[in-house]
Amino acid sequence: MNDAKNIAGTELKKKVETALAEVRPYLEADGGGVELIEVDDAAKTVKVRLTGGCACCPSAGLTLKNGVEAAIKKSAPEIKTVEAV
Repeated sequence: MNDAKNIAGTELKKKVETALAEVRPYLEADGGGVELIEVDDAAKTVKVRLTGGCACCPSAGLTLKNGVEAAIKKSAPEIKTVEAV
């Protein structure tokens, strides 16, 4: 059972990484970036860190919600929450 849980968690993490790879070029064009901190498969939560120019940008909340979170939820609809840390 534990192996099945690990495989499911690995697949979910791959989906999230794919989504982040899709949005990174847009963030990098504005001098920013995003890094994956944690995928909590049980809670269906993803934690990310905005980096570079995105870390201190006044629009970081919009970027997180409308860009990063939207891409993650499109790739991994089972994700319920995306948090910035």
